[in-house]
Amino acid sequence: MTTDRTTDGTAAGIEVNPVAGHIGAEITGVDLAGDLDDAQVAAVRAAVLRWKVVFFRGQELDHAGHVAFARRFGELVVLGRRGKASPPDVPEIETTADRLELGGRFGMEHEEWLQRRRHTLLRGWHCDHGARVDPPAATILRAEAVPPYGGDTTWSNLAAAYAGLSAPVREFVDGLRAEHRLGVGYQPRPGDDAYVRHLLDHQVASVHPLVRVHPETGERVLFVNGYYLEQIADISRAESRAILDMLLEQAVRPEYTVRFRWEPGSVAFWDNRATIHLAPSDNAHLGFPRIMHRVMLAGDVPVGVDGKPSEPIAGTRPGRW
Repeated sequence: MTTDRTTDGTAAGIEVNPVAGHIGAEITGVDLAGDLDDAQVAAVRAAVLRWKVVFFRGQELDHAGHVAFARRFGELVVLGRRGKASPPDVPEIETTADRLELGGRFGMEHEEWLQRRRHTLLRGWHCDHGARVDPPAATILRAEAVPPYGGDTTWSNLAAAYAGLSAPVREFVDGLRAEHRLGVGYQPRPGDDAYVRHLLDHQVASVHPLVRVHPETGERVLFVNGYYLEQIADISRAESRAILDMLLEQAVRPEYTVRFRWEPGSVAFWDNRATIHLAPSDNAHLGFPRIMHRVMLAGDVPVGVDGKPSEPIAGTRPGRW
């Protein structure tokens, strides 16, 4: 996602209203289903880079409109595998229906699936497809149906989290790299486990800098998450665990976060390079539908403070989805 910083929201006829101190803004005055002019696109782009996640309400987007809007900001990701709720005729759209489509897929009901995957309290925090050598640059998520309460999503600003570290710690983590892997911390079922077989057949892993330099803003970003991060390279597992726990707790401190209450027609557009987010886990028991549609923008290979790019380990090459 490239940027044109010459146009602000006021000049484009839209309003950008921050909603938290370090992250998040609500944008009004724009119809995402309409024919956006270059100034509006530039204003939205600048707001995403500045506030890391932006929100739109009351939008009337269908799949085609969603894809058309996303294409104004970059190349779109087309996943090789999608959930069964995704529209078969729109390959750029991935649909989640309460995530309950995962129930039974590997011989487990939804609750057991979550229990075996979430081995720590911070496990749910993630960037999209962070185990890839070239994670998506951005995600645009739209709500079709949401529960009347619950189901909120929370984002955290990883650039602010890095800046909030003390200077000696920043200097220390600047030179570290870490392995990101699909299925980290999963607790296998006794005997034959279909999900373990799936992981072995579709493993994705990369070594990323622990601090990446944002390719557009130049900010240093604390590139950590609770979902994919396996171990810091070249140190012991015990040392790695202690350091990662500290960095993850820093990354999700409340002052660096924003929480969004979804409504039908809401859209969130976030910088996947500079944020992690937490999908809700408080709505599955409510019995209300939560149907969301996601489009992602193709990203680049992260580069560390030393100028060294990420390296693939398994199952991933830049641009190959």
